[in-house]
Amino acid sequence: MTTPAIDVSDIEFSYGDVRAVDGVSFTVGAGEILGFLGPNGAGKSTTIKMLTGQLQPGAGSIEMLGMNMPGEREQIQARMGVCFEEKNLYLSMTGRENLQFFAKLFDIKDFDAAELLRRVGLHARMDDRVSEYSKGMRQRLMMARALVNTPDLLLLDEPTDGLDPVSAIAIRDLIREEAGRGAAVLLTTHDMHEADSLSNRVAFINQGQVLAIDTPDDLKLEHGERTVRVRSRAGDGVAEQVIALDEQGSADRVREAVAVDGLMTIHTEEATLEDVFVKYAGRGLAG
Repeated sequence: MTTPAIDVSDIEFSYGDVRAVDGVSFTVGAGEILGFLGPNGAGKSTTIKMLTGQLQPGAGSIEMLGMNMPGEREQIQARMGVCFEEKNLYLSMTGRENLQFFAKLFDIKDFDAAELLRRVGLHARMDDRVSEYSKGMRQRLMMARALVNTPDLLLLDEPTDGLDPVSAIAIRDLIREEAGRGAAVLLTTHDMHEADSLSNRVAFINQGQVLAIDTPDDLKLEHGERTVRVRSRAGDGVAEQVIALDEQGSADRVREAVAVDGLMTIHTEEATLEDVFVKYAGRGLAG
């Protein structure tokens, strides 16, 4: 059996009397994207900070690339890339200079900043100061910086939060490319669509605890409801039927619904990850 790139077992962390992470366990394999899905304050960012060595678990263990965190923190960090929601770029430097500075910290020889900036769509602006970059451009630069050392582990905390659609798509494509290269990716997000489209598996986390881990499709099939929505003309208005596919006699009801005159549209629908999360946690992903 292949050893997971990330193996987290029963970790805990408290801020004073508040238990932010309470017995969290999960694994991430090489080339896998695991989406941590939960509302703000659920414990996602605290978990990431323990994995990066910024915080030390009060209990439990973290093994990464066969090494212990925080015991072998420097060796792990040398093979890790991180992208946090908070920007900590050097605004007075150019995009190219930011990447070159971090390449020196990793002691990387013959570093090609221009190529990495081309991957994130910043090649044309690489010699502009970061203070002149938009929010989306700075986030793409953060992603580029996370890839300076060609990491085996990629830890991403809300990497597309608040970005315009073009910047968000660029970052999601980059994440897929890195997983395809073999990097283990842990992605924290409260965006159900992002988690669904990017993740091989998702972990629902709420109030510091993991409620479920599975593929998005299996979670939606197991806990959601499949329906067909049929719309047809009814005089001057529109009639709509929603038929549950998992109930007895659903096939006959669908046939009857589509046999009427004035049929307009037929749509199959499935549960969203947020629907499933609400069933587990009793509240939505927004809070």
